[in-house]
Amino acid sequence: MADPAAPAPDADNEVDRIRSWARLRRLFSYTRPYRWRLVAAIFCLAGGSALGLVYPYFFGELSNAAFTGLSSDEAAGALASINHNTLILVAVFIGQSIFVFFRHYLMTWLGERVVADVRVDLFRNLVAMSQRFFGSNRTGELLSRLGDDVTRLQNTVGQDLSIALRNLLTLIGGIVILLLQNPFLTGIMLLVVPALVISAGIWSRIIRKLSRQAQDALARATGGLQEGLAAIETVQAFTREDFEVERYDREISLTFSLFVRRALARSWFAAVASFVAFSAIAGIFWLGGNMVVNHEIEPGQLISFLLYTMMVAGAVGSLSELFSGLQSTLGATARIFEILDHERDIDDPEHPEELTELRGNIDFRGVSFAYGDREMPVLQGIDLSIKSGQVCALVGPSGSGKTTLGRLLLRFWEPTAGAVMIDGHDIRDLRLADLRGAMALVSQDPVLFSGSILENIRYGRLEATDDEVTAAAIAANADGFIREFPEGYETLVGERGVKLSGGQRQRVSIARAILRDPTILVLDEATSALDSESEHLVQEALEALQEGRTTVVIAHRLSTIRDADRIVVLDHGAIVESGRHDDLLAQNGTYARLVARQATLISTIDEEPL
Repeated sequence: MADPAAPAPDADNEVDRIRSWARLRRLFSYTRPYRWRLVAAIFCLAGGSALGLVYPYFFGELSNAAFTGLSSDEAAGALASINHNTLILVAVFIGQSIFVFFRHYLMTWLGERVVADVRVDLFRNLVAMSQRFFGSNRTGELLSRLGDDVTRLQNTVGQDLSIALRNLLTLIGGIVILLLQNPFLTGIMLLVVPALVISAGIWSRIIRKLSRQAQDALARATGGLQEGLAAIETVQAFTREDFEVERYDREISLTFSLFVRRALARSWFAAVASFVAFSAIAGIFWLGGNMVVNHEIEPGQLISFLLYTMMVAGAVGSLSELFSGLQSTLGATARIFEILDHERDIDDPEHPEELTELRGNIDFRGVSFAYGDREMPVLQGIDLSIKSGQVCALVGPSGSGKTTLGRLLLRFWEPTAGAVMIDGHDIRDLRLADLRGAMALVSQDPVLFSGSILENIRYGRLEATDDEVTAAAIAANADGFIREFPEGYETLVGERGVKLSGGQRQRVSIARAILRDPTILVLDEATSALDSESEHLVQEALEALQEGRTTVVIAHRLSTIRDADRIVVLDHGAIVESGRHDDLLAQNGTYARLVARQATLISTIDEEPL
């Protein structure tokens, strides 16, 4: 039995239609800062359209002068009329071309400018999203929205708007002139309008649905492509090139079929609209021809009327095509505004507290956490205080929650229970810029951008001078290898720093953190992936970086945290031990077992023959 509370399909369609036009109005609100350019463009558009409505009349006058039988005495006057009307037509065409130039330039400029603004707004929203958002949305799909979907908006604002307004003015003006010329023939012509409106309503729903499905499929295909390229080493190492190509081919084939179905729907609509419109023209020609034969109208009047009718029919056909194309734009705007309107689950508070004279005292008070798609909690009732200037190491088996504590401190995630405090402030009451601006993160796999080494270090503090960048590199034990490159600090590191070794990338990221001069430092297994020589250099740099700062070390190699002020041992999301290295060893508990196990592994590796 149907749910009586469920909305009827017609009601759903009406709501969808209202939302679609609301999104379209919102899209055009991006032209508001450039409204005077838009006004100038519309003025040029109106001027060009008005001049376009003039020339059928003068063609009619030319026809009367040229094809009506004249005596020799009247021939001179007819030639003068032909010359006069021809000059007027040339002047009209010149004026119209000037209007067309400025209208096309201004509308194209507006389209490009709106697209640029939408792209920036999208990216501004994306970079402010939480880790939860990026965990549930593939990067490739987001890139597709920034690329393909936004490009569709450019056609609507820069071209379709101009064409639609021009054809609308032509349609209205042409019908008014036709009514003044011959109300009877105009009434016959307008009988086709209801058929066009009904067909437009039917096909628009079909086209909009197919457009949305096709764009979603393309976004999924782009997401898979981005994943495959980002993990190209793994793809090639496991010889899965053909597998990735086949998977992409399946997604693209699905996308292609949906675009073909949309093209078929648009083609049917265009064909029906064209048939109805031009059948009306044929009917008008037949009726008008009879009226000329019966001397009810002059031949020039019929030609003028037919030209206006063709202009109106062309305007209707063009508007019909634009209307079907607009459904693609409505689908694109839906996806774009989904991102722009996506509620941030981690954002600045409405009334943030001021964070002044930061000392770096950290408190985890009853903190519990579970990822949204998992029932098993990662952290359970964590109570932990770290004093200003202390080095606190977090250790434990994989999955014990070490990294999650660091992410909660940076407020990449929100605790499901409890609070994270800095200097007595709940971090949820602070501006994100103030909170994260007081911290620096050095991770196990540091990400470098594809620019130069200089640019990557300066990313820590954009206003830093070259001398300050060099000083940070020296402190990070990075200056030596940097100067060995022919281009020195201008050396390009490649995407994600692929042109540098692991130790070199790590030291550049440490230099970036030193330049930031944070009060709180988070080291997430910063040396676990390095060889012994690189680890020694990086460890020296880290020791320099930790001086005078509150440091949270997420440790994998326990040998690197012997001198920590405090070592906290986590297991299954709970603190099981806490103290200094020697004290924990004496307890002969979890920490002692971890140290013994790691020492055994290292000993076994050292004893193996090369």
